Amino acid sequence: ILPKLAGEKVGVVIWTTTPWTIPANLAIALKDDFIYAAVKIDGEVLIVAKEMLDYCLDAFGFRGKKYEILDEFKGSVLEGAKCRHPLVERESLLILAPFVTLEAGTGCVHIAPGHGQEDYEIGLEYGLENYAPVDDAGKFTADVKYFAGQFVFDANDAVIKKLAEFGALLGHVPLQHSYPHCWRCKKPIIFRSTEQWFISMEKNDLRRKTLAEIDKVKWIPSWGHDRIYGMVENRPDWCISRQRLWGVPITVFYCAKCKKEVLTKEIIDYLVSLVEKSGADIWFEKAAGELLPPGTCCPYCKHAEFSKETNILDVWFDSGVSHAAVLEKRSYLKSPADIYLEGSDQHRGWFQLSLLPALGAEGVEPFKTVLTHGFTVDAEGKKQSKSLGNYVNAQEEIGKYGSDILRLWVASVNYQEDMRCSDTLIGRLQDAYRKIRNTIRYLLGNTNDFDPGKNSVPYDKMFDIDRWAVQQLEKLIEEVTDAYDNFLFHRVYGLIYNFCVVEMSSIYMDVLKDRLYCDAKDSLSRRSSQTAMYKILDAITKLLAPVLAHTAEEIYEAMPVKSETAESVHMLKMPEPDKSIDWRKEESKWEKLMQLRDEVLRELENLRKNEIIASNQESSVTISTDDAELISVVEKFGSKNFAALCIVSEININNHKTDKLITAQKSPHQKCGRCWNYWPSVGKNPESPDLCERCSDVIS
Repeated sequence: ILPKLAGEKVGVVIWTTTPWTIPANLAIALKDDFIYAAVKIDGEVLIVAKEMLDYCLDAFGFRGKKYEILDEFKGSVLEGAKCRHPLVERESLLILAPFVTLEAGTGCVHIAPGHGQEDYEIGLEYGLENYAPVDDAGKFTADVKYFAGQFVFDANDAVIKKLAEFGALLGHVPLQHSYPHCWRCKKPIIFRSTEQWFISMEKNDLRRKTLAEIDKVKWIPSWGHDRIYGMVENRPDWCISRQRLWGVPITVFYCAKCKKEVLTKEIIDYLVSLVEKSGADIWFEKAAGELLPPGTCCPYCKHAEFSKETNILDVWFDSGVSHAAVLEKRSYLKSPADIYLEGSDQHRGWFQLSLLPALGAEGVEPFKTVLTHGFTVDAEGKKQSKSLGNYVNAQEEIGKYGSDILRLWVASVNYQEDMRCSDTLIGRLQDAYRKIRNTIRYLLGNTNDFDPGKNSVPYDKMFDIDRWAVQQLEKLIEEVTDAYDNFLFHRVYGLIYNFCVVEMSSIYMDVLKDRLYCDAKDSLSRRSSQTAMYKILDAITKLLAPVLAHTAEEIYEAMPVKSETAESVHMLKMPEPDKSIDWRKEESKWEKLMQLRDEVLRELENLRKNEIIASNQESSVTISTDDAELISVVEKFGSKNFAALCIVSEININNHKTDKLITAQKSPHQKCGRCWNYWPSVGKNPESPDLCERCSDVIS
């Protein structure tokens, strides 16, 4: 091939950090467009990449020696030429590979197809043998001259010594470099190619079927669809065999004579009956002949002796067929599963590897919905793990705060992304829990004498503010139901928390105190508010049950009268929106009233700061506006009702616009000794001179 080198002793120089792979060398890879130099030194010609010549001479200890470059050529010139292996009587083919670089080494790469993925793949292109002379114990097989039986990593020094003995070693230096290690035992990995079992993605159109089914499944969050679709679209065939001494066996027999695989329906049925009686380990405990139906012969050569497959199934195959093992074997369950739930790393794992067996064997997807979550990370954003010790112990958190606080924390975070988790963050939920619990206590305490069957007030007879509370409840039921249906638990938490803290505690329950404590026990006003509170208590208990499981059970047990009787709150159905109550129709009216209320409260805050009043009840408020729509809304609602909504004693409306929409002053009226309101009727009844008319009537 190279006339200028005729008659010379020529060697191609390789550089490797794994001398133990040299016995398996079958080729040397060059880069087609690199320039290589044939350098004569000490009577021998060495071929290396020209750009690496100085580096190589230093590495070989040849710096300062005279040398001559006999020829220069592109790597493509040597494609197809052959070298002699330095240790054994075998040829090494010179080939071209795109992964050859000039970052280090000689520009000539040692290729052992049995011990590396790139080597294996380029070996397939050139038709090289898949030679991996290493057994299951990591030792060289008997056909490896000089090193048979040696553990490969221990053989490194022996290989180097033998190369030197044969005059094939140019240099040897210690080097620290990156090398793959097992994540579990931390030991270096031996790469070797072996015969494996695969599930083809192309045969039976499995890839196309899988992609079509991915489109039918509901993915939560929605980006899960694109993630798994891309993975399936580009995935190679699935290697389902593993070389381990334990696991679920690949139940295939081989004819001892013709070596062909033997597996029939009769053989499978017979094996199934044995496994049902004795478990899968029977495959390892019995000889091949004992696992076959009596009289079995090879269908190809009629021989009657067999060996059995020693590989086991990939454990992902076990997980991937779990839907069949669980759902199809139980009459009270149905297939496909309603939902699969796992971490976002399982688009590559369980989700994908459940689809393939299901579609390959039955043509039906194993699930209708797939939900993925992120991972808990520590305060610094590092993934929590047992090995790092930076995880939060759930049992300790339960012992410290109770399981419902932990459940509330889980519900409060957006699981669709990684979640920071710490004792401090979980502990902060105590305050939120306490606010929700206090709202429930208020509702329980103030419906203690209420029987919904006897005391309920029809919706159209209820007070406006009570109807507002029921409307807010209907809105909550609708939104929480939608959040549950879409597995948005952090939205469930946020909706219920805000309802308890804002609509209930800050507005409704504050407004109700006057009526609940001062109106007559069986009055329409009190029963109207109790009707609303009971509806809220009943519904919110059920809405909370999936999150605050134990608290909801406590509430249900504490309710003196239950709308539905069951062994547990968890046996009840979730509340459904009442379609007869159109909360959207009333929303604009209430927005105007609540905005006006906020204006009133801001003005009252100024009076309190200036110590003109000590409480809102001491004030008299005037609304001055020419906004006919706003005046109409307040008048229809009623000035007394609006005064109650603002918890002031009196509201006056001035139909003329002034500099200020809201003005407030200390009420000129006397204080009722019972309800503490400042009303004109206080002292009008001589029998109750310190009471207002309402309180006087209730007392009498």
